[in-house]
Amino acid sequence: MREKVIQEARTWLSTPYHHHAAIKGVGVDCAQILIEVYAAAGVVEKVDVGDYPHDWHLHRAEEKYLWWIKKYCRKITVPKMGDIALFTFGRCVSHAAIIVNWPGELIHSYIRQGVVLAAADDAELRGRLHSFWRPKGLK
Repeated sequence: MREKVIQEARTWLSTPYHHHAAIKGVGVDCAQILIEVYAAAGVVEKVDVGDYPHDWHLHRAEEKYLWWIKKYCRKITVPKMGDIALFTFGRCVSHAAIIVNWPGELIHSYIRQGVVLAAADDAELRGRLHSFWRPKGLK
């Protein structure tokens, strides 16, 4: 199943970043790509997280992103392929990446870059790691 997660995540590469969108090749943000990838891989049911402002994390410390992660995932200490790395931007956890090979290969949707293959020590992610999580349906 982990391979299926990564295969699906790779099909999203080069999709432009677009807030609250979830259309492969057209636009997706860092929350919606998680939902789409894990649902397509059969790990979780597709969920609707409702509307959310693009800059909520800059003005509030409420852990909205983390609340959703906690609902569908469990915290882990040693990440494996297909797990999730969470990052802090602004005042709280507000970004995620799917782990291909920690720390050198992550797939995430990043503003002005879209869905890219990146590393945890790339400039935009360096020093922002919060924690690792595993979707409950992933063994």
